[in-house]
Amino acid sequence: MQMLVDEILNKNTHALARSISAIEKGGEEKRKIIKEIYRHTGKAYVVGITGPPGVGKSTLVNSLTKVIRQCGLTVGIIAVDPTSPFSGGALLGDRIRMQEHLMDEGVFIRSMGTRGSMGGLARATKDTIKLLDAFGLDIVLVETVGVGQSELDIMYAVDSTVVTLAPGAGDTIQTLKAGIMEIADIFTVNKADLGGAQKVVQEVENMLELNHSKDWQIPVLMTTATELEGFEDLYKVINKHRNFLQENDLLQTKRRMGMRNEIIDIVLHTVKNRITSNWQEIEEYEELMLQVAERRCDTYDAADKILHKIVL
Repeated sequence: MQMLVDEILNKNTHALARSISAIEKGGEEKRKIIKEIYRHTGKAYVVGITGPPGVGKSTLVNSLTKVIRQCGLTVGIIAVDPTSPFSGGALLGDRIRMQEHLMDEGVFIRSMGTRGSMGGLARATKDTIKLLDAFGLDIVLVETVGVGQSELDIMYAVDSTVVTLAPGAGDTIQTLKAGIMEIADIFTVNKADLGGAQKVVQEVENMLELNHSKDWQIPVLMTTATELEGFEDLYKVINKHRNFLQENDLLQTKRRMGMRNEIIDIVLHTVKNRITSNWQEIEEYEELMLQVAERRCDTYDAADKILHKIVL
């Protein structure tokens, strides 16, 4: 294990890929890897790219990567794809759209399937960010599979969140009501060469005028990913937000909130696994269900009894 970790710290991409695969499989090996590399994390700046399906997130990530590389910085990309119903892996559509970076030693791309995980991210995403961070990449871009009302986990996993919209991608106002308003640090209207882009910008700006609670004034940019237009401005705004967080002592506060959320998620996932894995083996669970069915015990008391047995 130590040899694998040393290879990651020495920028061995094959070791990095093997470690991410181990993270995705889960189990004890995952815990050992994270334990060894954790003290080497915290240096990379992590940017989330999210938004409804069909707005061009993958093409946007591809173009933003070009601009970052022109600045001499290295980039890690985690592209969360829908899971294949046949292989259980990612469909790899994002990898296809980013293939021009595959031969660039300064870019590492990893696609991963959601595997049923809600929140727009794969369960292994946060640990994979740690690996890319320990590997020494300067910027990590995380592209979500898409955003809905329950797909807002990205805000806890990254430092800056870029919400991407596009003309013709549905009702913009309804999209904003789905919760994106709460997680966006930057808005970008992609596919700005299409008709209606300025209307989307105006709608977003009108919504932002109603929200005066944030010290950071959320910018709304226009980009055309296929033409690489607007991406230098986008990267400048990302750096501006980074400076804002650092100058106001908010970056570490935000990261601690993310850690808190991750720890709670790990605890809940562990408890859930313990309950489901032991359910068939513990006869008193079935007896408890019978008591509930016969109205001799209510559902809350039953839950308390199970939690008491699992936790204590």
